[in-house]
Amino acid sequence: MGFVEEIKRSLTVAPFECAWGEELRFGQPGRGCVAFEASAQNDVTLVFRQQPGSQHYHYKMDSSRHYTVILGSHRNKRLRIEVDGSTVVDVAALGLCCSSSFQAYWISIYDGLISIGQGRHPNTNLLFQWLDPDPNPNVQYVGLSSWDKHVGYRNVSILPAAPRNSILWNHIKHAYADSDQRLCCGKRGFRDDSDQRLLADFLESWDFSDAVFVVGIERKVVPAHKIVLCASGDFPFQIADGATIELPSVSYPVLHSLLEYIYTGSTQIAEWLLSSLLELSSHFKIKSLVKCCEEIIDCLEVDNKLSESGRILKLSGSGFQDHKFGSFPLKAPVDAQKIGQFLANGKHSDINIHVNGHGLVAKGHKLILSLWSVPLAKMFTNGMKESSTSDVFFKDVPPEAFFCLLQFMYYGELKLDTRDITSVLVELLLLSDQFAVTVLQFECCKRIMECLSEDTVCSVLQAVSSIPSCKLLEEVCKRNFATHFDYCTTACTDFVLLDEATFKDILQHCDMTVTSEERVLDAILTWCMGTCETFYWTSLDKLLRTSTPEQLFGERLSAIDTLLPLVRFPLMQLSMLKRMERSNLANQIQVFRQLVAEAIEFSHAGHWTPTSYEWFQHRRSSYKELQYISDGDSNGVIYYAGTSFGKHQWMNPVLAKNITVVASSPNSRHTDPKALVSKNYQGTCFAGPCIEDGKKLSWWMVDIGQEHQLMCNYYTVRQDGSTTFMRSWVLQGSMDGRNWTSLRVHDDDATICHPGQFASWPIIGPPALLPFRFFRVALTGPAAGSVPNAWNLCICFLELYGYFR
Repeated sequence: MGFVEEIKRSLTVAPFECAWGEELRFGQPGRGCVAFEASAQNDVTLVFRQQPGSQHYHYKMDSSRHYTVILGSHRNKRLRIEVDGSTVVDVAALGLCCSSSFQAYWISIYDGLISIGQGRHPNTNLLFQWLDPDPNPNVQYVGLSSWDKHVGYRNVSILPAAPRNSILWNHIKHAYADSDQRLCCGKRGFRDDSDQRLLADFLESWDFSDAVFVVGIERKVVPAHKIVLCASGDFPFQIADGATIELPSVSYPVLHSLLEYIYTGSTQIAEWLLSSLLELSSHFKIKSLVKCCEEIIDCLEVDNKLSESGRILKLSGSGFQDHKFGSFPLKAPVDAQKIGQFLANGKHSDINIHVNGHGLVAKGHKLILSLWSVPLAKMFTNGMKESSTSDVFFKDVPPEAFFCLLQFMYYGELKLDTRDITSVLVELLLLSDQFAVTVLQFECCKRIMECLSEDTVCSVLQAVSSIPSCKLLEEVCKRNFATHFDYCTTACTDFVLLDEATFKDILQHCDMTVTSEERVLDAILTWCMGTCETFYWTSLDKLLRTSTPEQLFGERLSAIDTLLPLVRFPLMQLSMLKRMERSNLANQIQVFRQLVAEAIEFSHAGHWTPTSYEWFQHRRSSYKELQYISDGDSNGVIYYAGTSFGKHQWMNPVLAKNITVVASSPNSRHTDPKALVSKNYQGTCFAGPCIEDGKKLSWWMVDIGQEHQLMCNYYTVRQDGSTTFMRSWVLQGSMDGRNWTSLRVHDDDATICHPGQFASWPIIGPPALLPFRFFRVALTGPAAGSVPNAWNLCICFLELYGYFR
């Protein structure tokens, strides 16, 4: 079934059927991802197998190897995965599917790992993962199936699958490296500018050391760091000059184990030295090490195994710190609260931190800064002037964000106490990129995404577009802008500060939501003007009477040729295109003139060109989407009005006074407005003829309300119990109930040929983009055959679909 172009727009799968196609095939067997949108009352079912099945394929009857994923099983209460017909996953998942609108999903298969998520972007918003212990390496074709009700699919895409260990974007906070796995005893070199150093790297290192131990009779000198020692126990550095601690009765192996435990959180020692380590840790009040030693000694005594042997014992603390970041470089027994206090009181500091224009902002510690930032560590150790001075000056850094950076390095958490949180986060994100504090970068991105709004998205986009490691946040911002395009381009003009590539990506975004193509045109022209004022094409047309395009657009004139083709001119009303054709814009800008001429030619063609070319396809609308799925479904605007627009269970919308229905003939037993929208079959239900502008017409009219409009793209009628079948009629729309626009004209249409029959038709071309309040089905010719009352419009049901507000 070669329906790829059809399926990219929409496809309805009937009950107990399955749609297949060569286009729905993974590029590599066993590895692929299908992203799609679906609308259903309960089950959305996808089948994955080696070969495509038939139209009436059912996975319950399949004897070959296959996977089946069911979203909304058990009346939209469960998520199920079946392997070769046997259920392997059955978990609660309420409300996965909703009949009132399309929802986006993705399913990825990678060497037996099945990942299921919501949203248009694979590997985001993960719902569930399951790993097949016996992977099927041959699954390649995707079948779109249904259970006992129609299922609508659209925007189906086959994409590469993400590897098993890929980072899920919405779980970015779990992507930090586990530094416990990288601890070691010896000194280690720098890895790269984006990698965090470990406290273990400074074990017995002279870098930044400000204290020494002199141990044993050989008086071995061992360097250390006051801030680390004092945050772990009680060391007497306040006595005299306090930089040297003499330990003549302690051997070096015991001191090394003590320091190793402090700097790494674990150590090892010969069994016969365990008591000495306990004594030394008790002396310096390293409580966790004391406890660890005592527990091991108690166990050995109970087992009568305590000896003077050289057996090596391993000691490890819990490593627990009250931090949200697993990569916090200071582990127990180092007390992070004490580290934070040292920033506040400046104790044991070896650096005065100045910010230009704000003087001294903090007394800091080179060791702490170097743990988080490799660039700072290099600055303090590679012979630059900062290596030998206690005063360091930072230029062109925002003071509030810079102090937040320092607090993060000391406390291991992001402390923000400001109303304008997004602006500080953006500045902090730029600083974390500048100083390669990767963990803070992730946290800033996550926080910005949590509080991102239409009011802040432009400023965030300007900042992150220059940071290669923030592509995820950049994509989230582009999507946010695209889905709120009307607001972001009219509430303020910050978007004109975006670079051309970013603005072009937004204009081409698959989630772009806008009320009309005229809004897109106005936004492009405003961006090309590059000023702090919103321009409309009509206002620019006036300016071009006295100015040239070169004067108005300046350096951005060349962008006109790139951006204007992204406007879908064929979707504009013909009257609007005619005005544009006569405008100064068309006279002075060649690409504008050509695009308008092509759109007018398309409009005169009088039909909807069957093509997938985006120029002819309408975008997502900021209106509510009420799309046709099947005859008599519950997705239309009249049904929606019966719920008071989503507020309660359905009741007759005429009785609820949410809509008004009027017939061309007076109300009677068989001309009952509420019967037309009751959802019940009526044996006799008709509107009789009247004379309108000298012509005989019969019609049913629906008024959806003064505050509502519908861009209608589909409609359904149902014949009553008679054989008075209409053949020539028209669906029309109006804003005032007097001036009517024809949305679809039927001449000698013999679709309806049975009593009680449903029939539905799409509205195609520019009329589907026109919003109206009033709609009517009007009989323009007599019914088929020689029947009495041939001018009666005999329908007992009407439903309208499209984009509603």
